[in-house]
Amino acid sequence: MFYTIDILGTIAFAISGVLVAFNKRMDLFGVLIIAFVTAVGGGTLRDLLIGEAPVTWMKDMTYSYVVMASAIFAIIFRSKINYLRTSLFLFDTIGIGLYTLVGIEKGLSAGLHPIICIALGTMTASFGGVIRDILCNEIPVIFRKEIYATACIAGGVVYFLLIKLPIDSNIVFIISGIVVIVIRLLAVKFKIRLPNIYRD
Repeated sequence: MFYTIDILGTIAFAISGVLVAFNKRMDLFGVLIIAFVTAVGGGTLRDLLIGEAPVTWMKDMTYSYVVMASAIFAIIFRSKINYLRTSLFLFDTIGIGLYTLVGIEKGLSAGLHPIICIALGTMTASFGGVIRDILCNEIPVIFRKEIYATACIAGGVVYFLLIKLPIDSNIVFIISGIVVIVIRLLAVKFKIRLPNIYRD
């Protein structure tokens, strides 16, 4: 089930990358590159930092096939893709919840400190978007306005609090993922943002 959600998240991230590339009026190669880095950029950076090589998407070609198929789908149906934005947002939100915990567990497997594990989880979930925005000459969204990385950090903190309790590890995993998802959904629904330290 988690692998299926992982693939769905990859699809969502890839298509969101295509949408950004369309807005920047990139050529076909640019669209494919942006789709790819959005989908697997965070996980790649995580694997490199913990010394895992080859990185995940190189060992499992399913990810590459999914990214390419998603990009082609978005290109062919670009005139109708706006109708899918709500669904893509939901997949993206589920994806960051899962990827946060995948990053945390990989950090734990490497024997890293909990704070570093939370950082790895946040990186896994959000740094594909950071790389995408940098390549598109934009200030990354997570540094500007949206509660995105903050939701990942909160979910990571909840994860480490819960594992101290006599609770089944699967339940801990699910609850922590739900925390990330709920915070992200509420932030978007009610337009909750971190305080702006600059005066307009």
